[in-house]
Amino acid sequence: MTLKTTPFGTRTTAAEVLRGVDLRGRRMIVTGGSSGLGTETVRALAGAGAEVTIATRDPAAADALVGELPGTRAVALDLADLASVRAFCAGWRGPLDALVANAGVMMLPARRLTAEGWEAQLATNYLGHFALAVGLRDALQRAERPRVVTLSSGAQLRAGFDFEDPQFERRPYDPFLAYARSKTAMALFAVGISRRWAEYGIVANSCAPGWIHTNLTRHLDRATMQALGAMDADGGLLTPDHYKTPAQGAATTVLLAASPLLDGVSGRYFEDNQEAEVVDGGPDPMAGVARWSVDPAAADRLWDLSLPVAR
Repeated sequence: MTLKTTPFGTRTTAAEVLRGVDLRGRRMIVTGGSSGLGTETVRALAGAGAEVTIATRDPAAADALVGELPGTRAVALDLADLASVRAFCAGWRGPLDALVANAGVMMLPARRLTAEGWEAQLATNYLGHFALAVGLRDALQRAERPRVVTLSSGAQLRAGFDFEDPQFERRPYDPFLAYARSKTAMALFAVGISRRWAEYGIVANSCAPGWIHTNLTRHLDRATMQALGAMDADGGLLTPDHYKTPAQGAATTVLLAASPLLDGVSGRYFEDNQEAEVVDGGPDPMAGVARWSVDPAAADRLWDLSLPVAR
Protein backbone atom coordinates (compact mmCIF):
# COMPACT_ATOMS: atom_id res chain seq x y z
CA MET A 1 0.00 0.00 0.00
CA THR A 2 1.35 3.41 -0.99
CA LEU A 3 1.81 5.78 1.93
CA LYS A 4 -0.41 8.86 1.87
CA THR A 5 1.60 12.08 1.49
CA THR A 6 0.64 15.75 1.77
CA PRO A 7 2.36 19.05 0.88
CA PHE A 8 2.70 19.93 4.57
CA GLY A 9 5.76 19.49 6.76
CA THR A 10 6.96 19.26 10.33
CA ARG A 11 6.72 23.01 10.96
CA THR A 12 3.37 23.57 9.25
CA THR A 13 0.79 25.04 11.62
CA ALA A 14 -2.78 23.87 12.06
CA ALA A 15 -4.12 27.09 10.51
CA GLU A 16 -1.88 26.61 7.47
CA VAL A 17 -3.19 23.08 6.94
CA LEU A 18 -6.75 24.45 6.74
CA ARG A 19 -5.98 27.54 4.68
CA GLY A 20 -8.69 27.77 2.01
CA VAL A 21 -10.78 24.97 3.60
CA ASP A 22 -14.40 25.96 4.32
CA LEU A 23 -15.86 24.14 7.33
CA ARG A 24 -19.03 26.19 7.68
CA GLY A 25 -21.94 23.94 8.62
CA ARG A 26 -19.63 21.24 9.99
CA ARG A 27 -20.03 20.20 13.64
CA MET A 28 -17.04 18.86 15.56
CA ILE A 29 -16.04 17.78 19.07
CA VAL A 30 -12.53 18.21 20.47
CA THR A 31 -11.87 16.52 23.81
CA GLY A 32 -9.44 18.35 26.07
CA GLY A 33 -9.91 21.45 23.97
CA SER A 34 -9.40 23.94 26.78
CA SER A 35 -5.59 23.81 26.80
CA GLY A 36 -2.47 22.88 24.85
CA LEU A 37 -2.86 21.04 21.57
CA GLY A 38 -6.61 20.92 22.06
CA THR A 39 -6.86 24.70 22.13
CA GLU A 40 -4.88 25.06 18.91
CA THR A 41 -7.02 22.35 17.30
CA VAL A 42 -10.17 24.22 18.28
CA ARG A 43 -8.76 27.51 17.00
CA ALA A 44 -7.91 26.07 13.60
CA LEU A 45 -11.22 24.26 13.12
CA ALA A 46 -13.31 27.20 14.33
CA GLY A 47 -11.18 29.57 12.28
CA ALA A 48 -12.17 27.61 9.17
CA GLY A 49 -15.84 27.99 10.09
CA ALA A 50 -16.64 24.79 12.01
CA GLU A 51 -18.99 24.72 14.99
CA VAL A 52 -16.78 23.23 17.69
CA THR A 53 -17.79 21.71 21.02
CA ILE A 54 -14.97 21.71 23.57
CA ALA A 55 -15.41 18.61 25.74
CA THR A 56 -13.52 19.17 29.00
CA ARG A 57 -13.66 18.25 32.68
CA ASP A 58 -13.89 21.95 33.58
CA PRO A 59 -15.94 23.95 31.05
CA ALA A 60 -15.09 27.18 32.89
CA ALA A 61 -11.45 26.68 31.86
CA ALA A 62 -12.55 27.22 28.25
CA ASP A 63 -14.43 30.49 28.92
CA ALA A 64 -11.74 32.67 27.33
CA LEU A 65 -11.51 30.45 24.26
CA VAL A 66 -15.27 30.37 23.80
CA GLY A 67 -15.31 34.15 24.10
CA GLU A 68 -12.57 34.41 21.49
CA LEU A 69 -14.10 32.07 18.91
CA PRO A 70 -17.70 32.46 17.70
CA GLY A 71 -19.43 29.13 17.17
CA THR A 72 -17.69 27.34 20.01
CA ARG A 73 -19.09 26.06 23.30
CA ALA A 74 -17.76 24.05 26.23
CA VAL A 75 -19.50 21.00 27.71
CA ALA A 76 -18.48 18.92 30.74
CA LEU A 77 -16.85 15.55 30.04
CA ASP A 78 -14.70 13.41 32.34
CA LEU A 79 -13.26 10.59 30.24
CA ALA A 80 -12.24 8.60 33.33
CA ASP A 81 -15.90 8.44 34.40
CA LEU A 82 -18.08 6.43 32.01
CA ALA A 83 -21.23 7.89 33.58
CA SER A 84 -19.98 11.31 32.48
CA VAL A 85 -19.29 9.98 28.99
CA ARG A 86 -22.79 8.54 28.73
CA ALA A 87 -24.33 11.81 29.93
CA PHE A 88 -22.38 13.75 27.30
CA CYS A 89 -23.55 11.39 24.55
CA ALA A 90 -27.15 11.57 25.75
CA GLY A 91 -27.02 15.35 25.51
CA TRP A 92 -25.73 15.48 21.94
CA ARG A 93 -28.21 16.46 19.26
CA GLY A 94 -27.87 16.27 15.49
CA PRO A 95 -25.11 15.00 13.21
CA LEU A 96 -21.42 14.99 14.12
CA ASP A 97 -18.87 15.55 11.36
CA ALA A 98 -15.70 14.91 13.35
CA LEU A 99 -14.74 13.57 16.76
CA VAL A 100 -11.20 14.52 17.78
CA ALA A 101 -10.03 12.31 20.65
CA ASN A 102 -7.34 14.67 21.89
CA ALA A 103 -7.52 14.66 25.71
CA GLY A 104 -5.11 12.58 27.73
CA VAL A 105 -2.87 12.10 30.73
CA MET A 106 0.76 11.04 30.77
CA MET A 107 2.89 9.06 33.20
CA LEU A 108 0.75 9.21 36.32
CA PRO A 109 3.29 8.50 39.07
CA ALA A 110 1.18 5.92 40.92
CA ARG A 111 -1.26 3.25 39.77
CA ARG A 112 -4.86 4.41 40.01
CA LEU A 113 -8.02 2.58 39.02
CA THR A 114 -11.30 4.03 37.81
CA ALA A 115 -14.71 2.95 39.11
CA GLU A 116 -14.80 0.38 36.31
CA GLY A 117 -11.46 -1.06 37.46
CA TRP A 118 -9.37 0.24 34.56
CA GLU A 119 -5.88 1.67 35.03
CA ALA A 120 -6.29 5.46 34.89
CA GLN A 121 -4.07 6.24 31.90
CA LEU A 122 -5.68 3.51 29.82
CA ALA A 123 -9.13 4.61 30.96
CA THR A 124 -8.63 8.32 30.26
CA ASN A 125 -6.62 8.09 27.08
CA TYR A 126 -8.41 5.16 25.47
CA LEU A 127 -11.49 3.63 27.12
CA GLY A 128 -13.28 6.95 27.70
CA HIS A 129 -12.74 7.90 24.07
CA PHE A 130 -13.86 4.47 22.90
CA ALA A 131 -17.08 4.81 24.91
CA LEU A 132 -17.57 8.34 23.57
CA ALA A 133 -17.26 7.22 19.96
CA VAL A 134 -19.58 4.25 20.52
CA GLY A 135 -22.14 6.54 22.16
CA LEU A 136 -21.91 9.03 19.29
CA ARG A 137 -21.81 6.55 16.42
CA ASP A 138 -25.36 7.33 15.30
CA ALA A 139 -24.55 11.06 15.25
CA LEU A 140 -21.41 10.39 13.21
CA GLN A 141 -23.38 8.20 10.84
CA ARG A 142 -25.79 11.07 10.15
CA ALA A 143 -22.99 13.34 8.89
CA GLU A 144 -22.00 13.43 5.24
CA ARG A 145 -18.31 12.44 5.56
CA PRO A 146 -17.74 11.68 9.26
CA ARG A 147 -14.28 11.31 10.72
CA VAL A 148 -12.74 10.19 14.00
CA VAL A 149 -9.21 11.26 14.93
CA THR A 150 -7.40 9.47 17.75
CA LEU A 151 -4.25 11.01 19.22
CA SER A 152 -1.56 8.43 19.71
CA SER A 153 2.15 9.09 20.35
CA GLY A 154 5.62 7.96 19.43
CA ALA A 155 5.43 6.10 22.74
CA GLN A 156 3.43 3.41 20.90
CA LEU A 157 6.76 2.29 19.41
CA ARG A 158 7.89 1.08 22.83
CA ALA A 159 5.12 -1.33 23.86
CA GLY A 160 2.39 -3.40 22.32
CA PHE A 161 -0.90 -3.75 24.10
CA ASP A 162 -0.74 -6.33 26.92
CA PHE A 163 -3.99 -8.28 26.78
CA GLU A 164 -2.88 -10.55 29.62
CA ASP A 165 -2.29 -7.77 32.16
CA PRO A 166 -3.74 -4.47 30.93
CA GLN A 167 -4.38 -3.14 34.46
CA PHE A 168 -0.95 -3.97 35.96
CA GLU A 169 -2.43 -6.53 38.30
CA ARG A 170 0.42 -9.03 37.89
CA ARG A 171 3.46 -6.84 37.36
CA PRO A 172 4.63 -3.66 39.08
CA TYR A 173 3.07 -0.49 37.72
CA ASP A 174 5.31 1.42 35.31
CA PRO A 175 4.18 4.98 34.46
CA PHE A 176 5.77 5.10 31.02
CA LEU A 177 4.74 1.57 30.06
CA ALA A 178 1.15 2.37 31.04
CA TYR A 179 1.25 5.50 28.88
CA ALA A 180 2.80 3.66 25.93
CA ARG A 181 0.17 0.93 26.07
CA SER A 182 -2.63 3.50 26.15
CA LYS A 183 -1.24 5.19 23.04
CA THR A 184 -0.88 1.86 21.26
CA ALA A 185 -4.54 1.33 22.12
CA MET A 186 -5.42 4.67 20.50
CA ALA A 187 -3.74 3.65 17.25
CA LEU A 188 -5.52 0.28 17.33
CA PHE A 189 -8.79 2.12 18.01
CA ALA A 190 -8.56 3.90 14.64
CA VAL A 191 -7.85 0.59 12.93
CA GLY A 192 -10.85 -0.92 14.71
CA ILE A 193 -13.19 1.85 13.54
CA SER A 194 -11.96 1.48 9.98
CA ARG A 195 -12.82 -2.22 10.15
CA ARG A 196 -16.09 -2.07 12.11
CA TRP A 197 -17.71 1.16 10.93
CA ALA A 198 -16.78 1.45 7.25
CA GLU A 199 -20.32 0.36 6.39
CA TYR A 200 -21.59 3.51 8.11
CA GLY A 201 -19.28 5.76 6.08
CA ILE A 202 -17.14 6.59 9.13
CA VAL A 203 -13.38 6.87 8.66
CA ALA A 204 -10.74 7.04 11.40
CA ASN A 205 -7.03 7.69 11.58
CA SER A 206 -4.53 8.19 14.39
CA CYS A 207 -1.59 10.53 14.72
CA ALA A 208 1.40 11.52 16.83
CA PRO A 209 1.66 15.27 17.43
CA GLY A 210 5.36 15.19 18.34
CA TRP A 211 7.20 16.82 21.24
CA ILE A 212 5.55 19.99 22.55
CA HIS A 213 5.57 21.86 25.84
CA THR A 214 2.01 21.40 27.18
CA ASN A 215 0.31 20.45 30.45
CA LEU A 216 0.55 16.81 29.36
CA THR A 217 4.11 16.63 30.68
CA ARG A 218 3.25 17.94 34.15
CA HIS A 219 3.92 14.55 35.78
CA LEU A 220 7.42 14.17 34.28
CA ASP A 221 10.15 14.61 36.87
CA ARG A 222 13.10 16.96 36.47
CA ALA A 223 15.55 14.17 35.57
CA THR A 224 13.32 12.96 32.74
CA MET A 225 12.80 16.48 31.38
CA GLN A 226 16.56 17.10 31.49
CA ALA A 227 17.23 13.80 29.71
CA LEU A 228 14.90 15.00 26.95
CA GLY A 229 16.86 18.24 26.71
CA ALA A 230 13.74 20.15 27.71
CA MET A 231 14.85 21.51 31.11
CA ASP A 232 18.02 23.14 32.40
CA ALA A 233 19.80 22.44 35.68
CA ASP A 234 17.76 25.11 37.46
CA GLY A 235 14.39 23.72 36.37
CA GLY A 236 13.80 26.20 33.56
CA LEU A 237 12.15 24.97 30.37
CA LEU A 238 14.25 24.60 27.24
CA THR A 239 12.97 24.10 23.71
CA PRO A 240 15.14 21.66 21.74
CA ASP A 241 15.17 21.82 17.95
CA HIS A 242 12.94 18.74 17.66
CA TYR A 243 10.17 20.36 19.73
CA LYS A 244 7.18 21.95 18.00
CA THR A 245 4.93 24.83 18.99
CA PRO A 246 1.38 23.82 19.99
CA ALA A 247 0.11 25.23 16.69
CA GLN A 248 2.56 23.01 14.80
CA GLY A 249 1.74 20.02 16.99
CA ALA A 250 -1.98 20.37 16.19
CA ALA A 251 -1.40 20.43 12.43
CA THR A 252 -1.60 16.66 11.86
CA THR A 253 -4.71 16.47 14.01
CA VAL A 254 -6.62 19.02 11.93
CA LEU A 255 -5.30 17.44 8.73
CA LEU A 256 -7.01 14.20 9.73
CA ALA A 257 -10.11 15.94 11.07
CA ALA A 258 -10.92 18.25 8.20
CA SER A 259 -8.57 18.37 5.21
CA PRO A 260 -10.11 17.21 1.90
CA LEU A 261 -6.73 15.61 1.16
CA LEU A 262 -7.72 12.83 3.56
CA ASP A 263 -11.17 12.10 2.12
CA GLY A 264 -11.74 8.34 2.19
CA VAL A 265 -8.46 7.55 3.98
CA SER A 266 -8.97 5.31 7.01
CA GLY A 267 -7.18 3.08 9.49
CA ARG A 268 -3.78 4.73 9.12
CA TYR A 269 -1.25 6.46 11.37
CA PHE A 270 0.26 9.87 10.62
CA GLU A 271 3.11 11.98 11.99
CA ASP A 272 4.44 15.34 10.76
CA ASN A 273 1.48 15.54 8.33
CA GLN A 274 2.47 12.37 6.47
CA GLU A 275 1.42 8.75 6.79
CA ALA A 276 4.07 6.94 8.82
CA GLU A 277 6.01 3.90 7.76
CA VAL A 278 5.22 0.64 9.57
CA VAL A 279 8.30 -0.51 11.53
CA ASP A 280 9.24 -3.09 14.13
CA GLY A 281 8.58 -1.66 17.57
CA GLY A 282 11.21 -1.68 20.28
CA PRO A 283 13.78 0.57 21.96
CA ASP A 284 15.50 1.82 18.79
CA PRO A 285 13.06 3.34 16.26
CA MET A 286 12.47 7.07 16.63
CA ALA A 287 9.73 7.42 14.02
CA GLY A 288 7.03 5.37 12.33
CA VAL A 289 4.25 3.21 13.64
CA ALA A 290 4.90 -0.17 15.25
CA ARG A 291 3.39 -3.21 13.58
CA TRP A 292 1.61 -4.04 16.82
CA SER A 293 -0.10 -0.63 16.72
CA VAL A 294 -1.80 -1.26 13.38
CA ASP A 295 -2.33 -5.03 13.64
CA PRO A 296 -5.92 -5.83 12.59
CA ALA A 297 -6.14 -8.90 14.84
CA ALA A 298 -5.04 -6.86 17.87
CA ALA A 299 -7.50 -4.11 16.93
CA ASP A 300 -10.35 -6.63 16.83
CA ARG A 301 -9.31 -8.15 20.15
CA LEU A 302 -9.09 -4.75 21.83
CA TRP A 303 -12.52 -3.79 20.47
CA ASP A 304 -14.06 -6.97 21.88
CA LEU A 305 -12.41 -6.32 25.25
CA SER A 306 -13.61 -2.72 25.41
CA LEU A 307 -17.17 -2.90 24.09
CA PRO A 308 -18.85 -4.62 27.08
CA VAL A 309 -17.31 -2.06 29.47
CA ALA A 310 -18.11 0.94 27.27
CA ARG A 311 -21.76 0.03 27.00
